[in-house]
Amino acid sequence: MLKIALPNKGRLADDTRELFGDAGLPVLTKDDRALSASLGGEFEALFVRAQDIPEFVADGVADVGVTGWDLVRESGRPVERRLDLGFGECRLIAAAREDSALRTVDDIAVGTRVATSFPNITREFFQARSQGVEIVPISGAAEIAPLLGIAEIIVDITSTGSTLRVNGLREIGTLLTSRAQLVTRCDTVFERAKSEALDSLIMALDSVVRARGKRYLMANVPRRSLDAVKQIIPGINGPTVIDILNGGDRVAVHAVVDAATVYKTIGALKALDASGILVTRVERLMP
Repeated sequence: MLKIALPNKGRLADDTRELFGDAGLPVLTKDDRALSASLGGEFEALFVRAQDIPEFVADGVADVGVTGWDLVRESGRPVERRLDLGFGECRLIAAAREDSALRTVDDIAVGTRVATSFPNITREFFQARSQGVEIVPISGAAEIAPLLGIAEIIVDITSTGSTLRVNGLREIGTLLTSRAQLVTRCDTVFERAKSEALDSLIMALDSVVRARGKRYLMANVPRRSLDAVKQIIPGINGPTVIDILNGGDRVAVHAVVDAATVYKTIGALKALDASGILVTRVERLMP
């Protein structure tokens, strides 16, 4: 049985459960406080803190794990990415007070104190730039550090920047961009059964990740407009064109399109006299 370390709480945990459920691997547990659960016959979930997952995977307690790339980098443990899961996107940024003269990380002087709960990434970043800053490790909210005089700069995770603005801080640079990843130990070699289970897991999750943000579009279009239609809905390998029974000069075209711009696609097709347009969600998408 393949053991999978999953985040036990927070938004990352919620998004992970949703992804696994959409992939046909719902988390089956009778109690939200359970430490483990079945994901079907081949998989067992272990619920741990997201920041501990790189350690669990590197030490072989879990075969595979789901956690943020920022936490992997901070841990320094030998794990590698197997699949970008497309959620949990955030940035590790440097920020200074609004009234500070600092505008970019290039302006940070030698000896500047930098408060962060990501000391390893921060140290590596500034060392690579030959900037000799003083790292001030903290475990709580970093935003308070400049206000208390603990540090002049903070390095912290942000998604929207709203927390920075509320606390009178201004972003001056990005150290790292992160998303949730499926990870395994570097250079690990699984026995055949586990290797096949891992391949099945990656394929199932990847098909759902690929489908998100996509829609399946169907429309009846004049045959004479097919060249123009192909420019509007190229699909993955071109649109599927199907003859319609008693359709006259019209054919049916089917294609996968981007959800974000589907309204533009519909408008362009209507301009070509398309009819019977139908748009549906895509649950799985495999290349």
